[in-house]
Amino acid sequence: MSYIMTTLDNLIHQTAFFNMTWGNVLMILVACVFLYLAIAKGFEPLLLVPIAFGMLLVNIYPDIMLHPEDSANGVGGLLYYFYILDEWAILPSLIFMGVGAMTDFGPLIANPKSFLLGAAAQFGIFAAYFGAIGLGFNDKAAAAISIIGGADGPTSIFLCGKLGQTAIMGPIAVAAYSYMSLVPIIQPPIMKLLTTEEERKIKMEQLRPISKLEKILFPIIVTIVVCLILPTTAPLVGMLMLGNLFRESGVVRQLADTASNALMYIVVILLGTSVGATTSAEAFLNWSTIKIVILGLIAFAFGTAAGVLFGKIMCKATGGKVNPLIGSAGVSAVPMAARVSQKVGAESDPTNFLLMHAMGPNVAGVIGTAVAAGTFMAIFGVF
Repeated sequence: MSYIMTTLDNLIHQTAFFNMTWGNVLMILVACVFLYLAIAKGFEPLLLVPIAFGMLLVNIYPDIMLHPEDSANGVGGLLYYFYILDEWAILPSLIFMGVGAMTDFGPLIANPKSFLLGAAAQFGIFAAYFGAIGLGFNDKAAAAISIIGGADGPTSIFLCGKLGQTAIMGPIAVAAYSYMSLVPIIQPPIMKLLTTEEERKIKMEQLRPISKLEKILFPIIVTIVVCLILPTTAPLVGMLMLGNLFRESGVVRQLADTASNALMYIVVILLGTSVGATTSAEAFLNWSTIKIVILGLIAFAFGTAAGVLFGKIMCKATGGKVNPLIGSAGVSAVPMAARVSQKVGAESDPTNFLLMHAMGPNVAGVIGTAVAAGTFMAIFGVF
């Protein structure tokens, strides 16, 4: 009888209930909210579902992120090994290759002025940098936090690892990916506040056709120019352009298909669950995390506003030929931000088609965020 009671007692104490804190319960509720937004509302489910499930797992079973040195047998938890691939910048770089293979750079090539809109939207990065310093973060931590303003999760993770700020990688990554997912909620009010009904109705001229040669040369030239000036951007810009070259060359269709489909989705699963698994209650529920989340939201709002305002300037300079809404797509959330530009424009005029015009600043924003990360690495002497 005592054997049975001892066995039952051991089984009961092995359940998660005895080790769960109120913080764990709160994070489980947050994970459920994220799952609801992803599944019921369709807010970027490819990102939110794995992130939310990783969050759910780590707050039920913390040892799923156990470090090998803390383990009795020297073996770490499953998601710890996924997370190591984030720290080593492997998964962010592969994500960039997949984005390159999925994205048509034609709108950017056809309208090079889009680079200016992409650059303007990076204002949020520098606003967050100075804001983070003002809130007491050191310069490297502030730089890592600031990339959230570009709504670029892979670059945020990449820079955080390179600058040795892995202690805050979890909150930074979750904030960046959460804001990427919530682009359809965050951006429209800012876009409508800063533009008039007449501006939102502006129809832009059709983009010129792009030759196959231009599409092939573009990733090669961008890689040479950007990586010569900022060699530290090579892992991100290089993989982005390699993926695009797979797409546009036409001679490696199998590689393009793999990079944009099977490999991309595998990487999203590994990266999403490992990012979500960094949000244990002990690591996430503190003032530093709260400040990072708030700074990220402010930075993202600043980046969106800066893009729209620069779009208004371009609208005036071109005699009303540029719809300011496409400036909001200068953040790096591809292609979500471009879709939002299209949606807000269509609300004012259902016949207005802005998607392809918005893709130019959107692609420029991806390159711009990578350049901003490379600039910070050059400033701090990190290679």
